[in-house]
Amino acid sequence: MTVLSLIILGSSSFAQKMVGGAAMYATKNIIENAVNSNDHTTLVAAVKAAGLAETLQGKGPFTVFAPTNDAFAKLPAGTVDNLLKPENKAVLSGVLTYHVVAGKWSSADVAQAIKASDGKAELKTVQGGKLWAMMVGNDVVLKDEKGNTAKITIMDVEQSNGTIHVVDAVLMPK
Repeated sequence: MTVLSLIILGSSSFAQKMVGGAAMYATKNIIENAVNSNDHTTLVAAVKAAGLAETLQGKGPFTVFAPTNDAFAKLPAGTVDNLLKPENKAVLSGVLTYHVVAGKWSSADVAQAIKASDGKAELKTVQGGKLWAMMVGNDVVLKDEKGNTAKITIMDVEQSNGTIHVVDAVLMPK
């Protein structure tokens, strides 16, 4: 059985998941769940600073590749503080919306897209840029427009208005 088959089979049931020490409920929206995750406090602060909280509470559906606090900590010193400044709201919004894809993409959908694209699926972000999803060993990895990669560490965190996939790095548009 291939890794892609295992992903497809493994994602057929969407049980309640734990993220950052908190239960994620499929009946809550992306923001309602994210605020409870101890691993996503930086992301939540950034979403609020960028004025995107209301959007991510909307109907959607959205697929969010959600960087953890550790992912933000990997950025060069001062990057997060700089992005959170009011005068950088547009840049911050661009970085955050680069982590969002319209529609509800389960791990099975991503795996099928990878398989259908000979190993490298192109995803268009809400920001307008592109991400590429591929398999690296047993991991689903996203590559950004600058050549950086992020591994999906937790898949298929179902939300009332979409899906979250937790990633271990911040992805950057051109």
